Amino acid sequence: MNFNKAEFYRSYGTFSQLPPSELPEFAFSGRSNVGKSSLINKIFNRKSLAKVSSVPGKTATINFYSLDGCFMVDLPGYGYAKVAKSDKDRWSGLIEGYLNSDRQLMLVFQLIDMRHPPSKDDMMMLEYLIETECPFVIVFTKADKLSKKQREERLAGFAKEIPSFEDITSIVFSAETGEGADEIRSIISELAENDQ
Repeated sequence: MNFNKAEFYRSYGTFSQLPPSELPEFAFSGRSNVGKSSLINKIFNRKSLAKVSSVPGKTATINFYSLDGCFMVDLPGYGYAKVAKSDKDRWSGLIEGYLNSDRQLMLVFQLIDMRHPPSKDDMMMLEYLIETECPFVIVFTKADKLSKKQREERLAGFAKEIPSFEDITSIVFSAETGEGADEIRSIISELAENDQ
């Protein structure tokens, strides 16, 4: 799989606009400002394929990127407080609609900021993924912002905060250093190849 060849495909602002699912899809989910756009740019070796914003809650659409017969799907960030209720409802409709519809969803990369315990919204998302038996991997972002000791403390914390943590694949990731990017790429490549 040539990750350098990823292309922006299309954005959708409402669930009804989504086309039928015809190719394997990998979704990226997480709260606003968790670093989804930075992660997508890192795994595709691009500076600005996904628009990185310093304003949380900026990705208000589902963005599709095409790559070697697959789609990478950037879901809108959830949980940002300073957004009108109508926008929040539209986003949650987009996220739930996407996850509940009959799509060729291979895996969800659930992003959680490594510096903090999971938010209430993170926990709801994890519970949803577990309940619906949707395959997922947790990606702990912003790892470079922690010392080795702080990382160990947070990983021990996650083991207590996240149910069945020992059974969930998790990846420590940094958009700054690229740590974890190869692991994410190899998971995508392996699942995509097995699907063919």
